[in-house]
Amino acid sequence: MLLNRILLLLSLCFKLCFFKAAREKFNVLYIMADDLRPSLGCYSDPLVKSPNIDQLAARSNVFLNAYSQQALCGPSRTSLLTSRRPDTTKLFDNSASYWRDNAGNYTTLPQYFKKHGYTTLSVGKIFHPGIVSNHTDDYPFSWSIPPYHPPSLHYERKKVCKGPDGKLHENLLCAINVTEMPTRTLPDIENTEEAVRLLKSMKTSKSHFFLAVGFYKPHIPFRIPQEFLELYPLDKITLPSDLDVPQRLPPVAYNPWTDLREREDVQALNISFPYGPIPKDFQLQIRQHYFASVSYVDAQVGKLLNTLDDLGFGENTIVVFTSDHGWSLGEHGEWAKYSTFDVATRVPLMFYVPGLTSAGQGYGEKAFPFLDVFQDPNKKFTPGRVVRSVVELVDIFPTISYLAGLRTPESCPHPANHIHLCTEGENRAYTFYRPEHYISEEEMAFSQCPRPGDTPQFNSDQPHFKDVRVLGYSIRSSQYRYTLWVGFQPDRFYANMSDVHAGELYLLDEDPDQDHNLYGLKGYEMFSHGHMGKQSSVTRLQWTDVLRLHMTCLDQHGLRKADLHACLKKYSHVG
Repeated sequence: MLLNRILLLLSLCFKLCFFKAAREKFNVLYIMADDLRPSLGCYSDPLVKSPNIDQLAARSNVFLNAYSQQALCGPSRTSLLTSRRPDTTKLFDNSASYWRDNAGNYTTLPQYFKKHGYTTLSVGKIFHPGIVSNHTDDYPFSWSIPPYHPPSLHYERKKVCKGPDGKLHENLLCAINVTEMPTRTLPDIENTEEAVRLLKSMKTSKSHFFLAVGFYKPHIPFRIPQEFLELYPLDKITLPSDLDVPQRLPPVAYNPWTDLREREDVQALNISFPYGPIPKDFQLQIRQHYFASVSYVDAQVGKLLNTLDDLGFGENTIVVFTSDHGWSLGEHGEWAKYSTFDVATRVPLMFYVPGLTSAGQGYGEKAFPFLDVFQDPNKKFTPGRVVRSVVELVDIFPTISYLAGLRTPESCPHPANHIHLCTEGENRAYTFYRPEHYISEEEMAFSQCPRPGDTPQFNSDQPHFKDVRVLGYSIRSSQYRYTLWVGFQPDRFYANMSDVHAGELYLLDEDPDQDHNLYGLKGYEMFSHGHMGKQSSVTRLQWTDVLRLHMTCLDQHGLRKADLHACLKKYSHVG
């Protein structure tokens, strides 16, 4: 395994060195959606219509199992852009602090490109706004000019949604006539227009660009052009098979989707707290509006990529498309994000690299012609090269740096608060050069989720940092999803891995939807609270090492109790 990786990296080095020597430096177009799970045609979703993103995927390296580090915008985006995990940035919520002041003066992805002479530009939602990015989206550190935010965003939480009573409300479901909006437009339409304007301005620039475009949808409210609902008739919408809260789901793991409950149309349903459920007819409408929002974002992506082509940038620009995290659509009786399940942490991730992931176009041909979903709603594409092994969003920084011809940041030591530039992710550029012959069992993704207590509360989804008392630390391999909910002391920033409040273990071959928690059942006692409590030496390990240790032992010994016990005992005392 190690020898194969070394040979592959050597091959990669040779090919990339040759590749870069023959070409000029790449521009970067970094596109990010908000709350987008892999509900896309290129990820085999049978219902969602996303022809422009699918077209991009057909010319890209597509990662099928990419995971965010926390299912909340601020922590996830800061983690991705710094390539540091939320424990390192000390950011668990959207209103705590600015990481440069509270954790370390970490170099960000756009800042790294800026230091190498790029003009770095931000449109829409890239950093989460507010205190977590110093109320400036980290300008001037990360960006060459002040980031752009669309004026129509001001009305996102206003009473602009016309209800059945003919009055205006602040609703969850908000398909509208764009011409009736206060500014006669919508934020993501304005984002696209501004990004197009910036691309045109870079045509005469002598510097290369790193343009980051962050679309606001499919984040709630679903304030989208009403015509996109026509793509998803309600009689074609289905509900997931696991609508109910799993019987053995620990109460601490459940997220009560309080942000949905704040909307007027949801409040009118008088849903009980914390488990609901939402009436099924309204569930169908939520799913309909979410999918329509995805198609709306797809149209904006298509217009942006079409402009990239028209300006001649398609042959010298890397395009990255991803999201900050996923979104539950009724699975496990949950909605929104705020959990460690795959539906909340898994994201789309693809890289287009001219001449590497796709051959050049013929004379007069375009790589990304705009595809109107209303003219051909059934347009299908086959993804380019796919990678099935598990990767993480912290991998984007080192990977895109390498592909663009910059030096890859070194791996972070522990602790690394004093180091400005390093990565807690992995450079995945080697996956671009050789077909994946097997799914690696060694690759794992780590996510986390804070809670104010062991039972669902009104602040369970987004507790302020000072109120966090339990942290869910989760690991996802090709075979398992394993989560430990442990005690946390915010005043000391200390997670006690021996203070286990609850746990979850899912065997994905048998339970891909993660509905049957095996933690603590007969045959799985090695993962019980009591056994963890006996391993006092785990307190000397980072949480990622503790969970990796458990997965390694489970892989090596399966459910053979004696061997598993010996493995845990052996490795928990290492170091």
